[in-house]
Amino acid sequence: NFKKSYTDLPKNDNVDAWVIADRIRFGRVENSSSPEALYRALRQITRHKFKLAQHIKAEKARALNLVFLKFSDFTQKSPFGTFTKASMALLENYTLREIVNTDIHELAEFLHQNSNNRLGGSTPIEKITTALKKAARNSYRLKPEIDQAITQTLSMTFDNIRFYQSQNKRLKKVLKRQLKAIPQTLITVDGIGPVLTAGIISEIGDINRFDKETNLASYAGLTWSQYQSGSFTAEETHLTKKGNKYLRYYLVEAANSLRVHNDRYKSYYYKKYNEVPKHKHKRALVLTARKFVRLVFALLSKGEIYQPRR
Repeated sequence: NFKKSYTDLPKNDNVDAWVIADRIRFGRVENSSSPEALYRALRQITRHKFKLAQHIKAEKARALNLVFLKFSDFTQKSPFGTFTKASMALLENYTLREIVNTDIHELAEFLHQNSNNRLGGSTPIEKITTALKKAARNSYRLKPEIDQAITQTLSMTFDNIRFYQSQNKRLKKVLKRQLKAIPQTLITVDGIGPVLTAGIISEIGDINRFDKETNLASYAGLTWSQYQSGSFTAEETHLTKKGNKYLRYYLVEAANSLRVHNDRYKSYYYKKYNEVPKHKHKRALVLTARKFVRLVFALLSKGEIYQPRR
């Protein structure tokens, strides 16, 4: 971008070297600080976990489309989640006609066996199967050959999800072992487990690289652009999303966990949630993540244990 200010320069190695030298002479170029090998090792694991999460998300989106084609009312009317063990087994092994015609006790036994005997909770299994049969009767019917093709594709998609989830579990064990080698107090925060801690720590590296928490927020891309002209200043501006996308991802995921498990951040989240009529959840989540950056910087720079305010 600095080179763009020279509108008539050609592109060759000599010119590039000269522009780099001129940029350094111009100032505002800080010495880079490479993270230690310990952080790089943890970063390798947490970034791979990020990729696994993206794969699982994509496969689940693909599966939901196929589930709609096979059993159009399942997602809306099913008494249990789409990606539970019982749901996937049912969708892989039964057609709509079979769900409707199968004896209610036989269907209940199948679901019970494929849910590790945990399906329903306080809800009677007969009530669950009755609701399932009703949803099957009201769903759009496909021709048998189309239904078979969709079922096969859906089964392979479920296999992908199961594989990625098993890889995710293996990676969590490795991640926890690696995290123990790094001294930090971030994990003492209510709602921040080892996975989120590792993701944040590995991307930040040495906290002394940052002079203040605003620098850390800028590095994560949790800053907002300004739009001002004359006496007008826009109230709604866009998140910059520049900087480290992995750190931003783990900070936002942390905010999502904090809004559930941490009373202080829960109240802040709902305060921001109720301030606007649209984009309520996304806005409140990102603002909560930005607030959390201050705590992350304080804990890591001071080495203190988290003490919630009373």
